[in-house]
Amino acid sequence: MEFVVGLTLGFMMYVFFRVVLTGFYVIPPDQRAVITTFGRADRLSNDFSEPLDDPNLTDEEKKRYTYPKVRVVGPGGPYFKMPWQQVHKVSVATRSVDLVWDPTKKQETIEAVTKDNLTTGVNGQIRYRVSENNMYAFLFGVESPLEHIMGYFVSVLRERIATFSDPKGASLLAKPGDEDDDARTSVDLSEGVSINDLRKNLPLLNSYMEEQCRCTPGRYGVELDAALITSIDPPPEVDRALSAINSTRNQVAADISTAQADAEQQITMSKRAVDIASNNAQAEVAPLRELARTLTQIKSEGGSTALHAYIRDMRVPLLARATSVVQTHEAK
Repeated sequence: MEFVVGLTLGFMMYVFFRVVLTGFYVIPPDQRAVITTFGRADRLSNDFSEPLDDPNLTDEEKKRYTYPKVRVVGPGGPYFKMPWQQVHKVSVATRSVDLVWDPTKKQETIEAVTKDNLTTGVNGQIRYRVSENNMYAFLFGVESPLEHIMGYFVSVLRERIATFSDPKGASLLAKPGDEDDDARTSVDLSEGVSINDLRKNLPLLNSYMEEQCRCTPGRYGVELDAALITSIDPPPEVDRALSAINSTRNQVAADISTAQADAEQQITMSKRAVDIASNNAQAEVAPLRELARTLTQIKSEGGSTALHAYIRDMRVPLLARATSVVQTHEAK
């Protein structure tokens, strides 16, 4: 009898500690939870054939990634669970991870090959958060969803770097039949194939990566918030060569700009000199033309007598200032 009483009391204490004390749980504001009963998640729909309503997934991906919709427990509490149930808490806050993160190895940079077969080192960060609409894929779809996300991101990044060309530089390439083929310079045609194009178009590369990773919520239950590729560095010896090339290009561009500025300045000064000479000539010619019109009018109105009288009167001020006068026979 004592054995039965002791067994009963022990069972009641076990139930108290196992069910009552450990059966209550609280969900923090930055977390969500999924309850499993005997290892099976509480589902809102048991139909696996129903694809997720994700416009970023293709028809083939919707058939491949078919996950059931589970019941998500929001923040709050205390909640109660049975002993055969398990609470899987997941943080939905936005977190960042380095691009070089890999749980299987330690690395300082991600190697990628450019279009001109140059091995470069890429560094950066990505910001992500768990998708509440597809938590089944994050918790039960793959063993390590973040590792899958990083592998997918790096593979897309390497593919993009291997095929990347500057859109602006590509438009400068000569095409048959263009009318301005002669206007294209060797400096323009050298664009579009070097690592400089990647460095100049990092925002474009980040936007492309974000666009390509919009399907990750449907695949792995992780939403990519932003991709930030901070640096793309070639080997040191290549970087020194590129620096020398860039310095030469900048010096050539500066010399061309200086020559153009000097030429424009000389042209402007020449135009101004021509205008000044024209104005001076017009200023000298204008009194003579006016005098000619005056003399013509006097002769037409008064005849030769009036013209000689006008000329005689105009000589008087000149004779007053003259020191010597030479008079010819015709002037008498």
